[in-house]
Amino acid sequence: MHGEGFEDSAPEHTRVPEPALGELAGWASQVRPEAVPERVLSLAASQVLSQAAAIRTGAGHELGRRMTRAFGPPLQSDTCRSAAVLAGLGSWLNLDDTAYAGHLSNSTVAVPLAYAYAHRLDGLSLLTAVVVANECAARVTASATLGPLRGQSAVHTHLVGATAARLHCEQASGTVWRDALGLALGMPNWPLMRAFLASDARLLNALTPVRTAMDACDAAYAGLHGAPDLVEHPDGFLARFADVPLPEAVTAGLGRRWHTETLSFKMHPGGPGVDAAVDCAARIHDEVLARPDAGQPEEVVVEASLYTLFAGQKAAPYVTGPGSPQGALVLDTPYAVAVTLLNGRFTPDDLASPALDEPRRWDLAKRVRLTHDPAMTRDLLCSEAPFGEALRQAGSAAEPWLRSFGGDALVRQAAAQERSVRGDFRRAEKATGARVTVLMADGRTVVREQRVPEGGAGPDTRMRHARLVRQKFRALGGPAWVAGQAPRMHRMSARELRQWIEAALGNDPYGAAP
Repeated sequence: MHGEGFEDSAPEHTRVPEPALGELAGWASQVRPEAVPERVLSLAASQVLSQAAAIRTGAGHELGRRMTRAFGPPLQSDTCRSAAVLAGLGSWLNLDDTAYAGHLSNSTVAVPLAYAYAHRLDGLSLLTAVVVANECAARVTASATLGPLRGQSAVHTHLVGATAARLHCEQASGTVWRDALGLALGMPNWPLMRAFLASDARLLNALTPVRTAMDACDAAYAGLHGAPDLVEHPDGFLARFADVPLPEAVTAGLGRRWHTETLSFKMHPGGPGVDAAVDCAARIHDEVLARPDAGQPEEVVVEASLYTLFAGQKAAPYVTGPGSPQGALVLDTPYAVAVTLLNGRFTPDDLASPALDEPRRWDLAKRVRLTHDPAMTRDLLCSEAPFGEALRQAGSAAEPWLRSFGGDALVRQAAAQERSVRGDFRRAEKATGARVTVLMADGRTVVREQRVPEGGAGPDTRMRHARLVRQKFRALGGPAWVAGQAPRMHRMSARELRQWIEAALGNDPYGAAP
């Protein structure tokens, strides 16, 4: 007979371990603000401001305006719909922030913003929900990182992030958490690369899974049940979404290994492989090409890791000049580097007409050559993000995945790297570097190199993130007072937070600091 005390009285070795989603749900449903380190809450405040910049920029673009015509404004009476619109607006220009693992903010910030606004939560409650959503989404994404979907195509990130964000804002029970997560992952989305790169379907990339997650929450509240062992079961999530399943990543170090500390903040539109190359090109423009007597670039060589080359190879067939689809443009290093060398910066305006139609940027883009630097690939493998930590967890089991990604040379390179899994992420890095060499028409050569992109996970970003993100928000047209108030978000009252959200998202009834 199995009474309530049976499991507790059984010897340790006879206990059946709780399924991964069950353990994650149990932890997440109990997290309170005092359990989150101050440094992690501070990163979350910068993440909220950074994603607010992405949302308001997406909303101001013609495609963003079409999205709001279809689904309504970012802040509306239907909170589920508001969450989905916020997710969609912040994703498609690739201004969203990333972590190990996943493009988190499209759900882990968008959904808490919608629910904190609707339920009149204070700033500390918002930030705690963001952190909890980050931790849940990043862990499930990490468990399938060595698989066919990565980056923004891994939209299962948002099934988990959106579910966790809403349930934490609503202080749902552990039972609802377990069922909602199981239901959300029960019918996971699988985007098609053709649609992702060549059509406006990209705008639905985050909106669709967030809507699914909202339905899963409603279903769980109504008493529908999800499978608690859905992640690791032979017929479950990882069996379909991972070449090398890492179910242990879902629960490793709960409460002490904060994935939020692996955040990289997007300072430019474009895929993460573009960032460092744009940083280098901006320095070359400011230090050399902006001079009146600078002359003209004749040829440009961008050396980078296999990660940058891989993304570029996917996008290249779709990038054919003016009229190229935005889904491919944001991943194309030659175009981004050419624009930055000419103008000193790369902005969302460069992804649409009339800027997109300028012949001189396309002429220079044709003379930008992308090549592999093995040392940068080595740095990439040593980094926690985007998949170095997964390789350490997988060990030799990762070899087939590595071989498909970069051949036998990458397998040998990875084998020579450190294999110890990180106990925490306080020193996490995302070394997606680049070296840009410009050959001038007069024979001069100009070279700039950057190992970690500006805003990329690393000690510099963790020290300067508040300043970096304020710079991003202001550069994208956000009010100065909103940027200035972000570091004190944890002290905002519910009234102050609602007012801040309205202004941050471009719906400012005050026009200035009240």
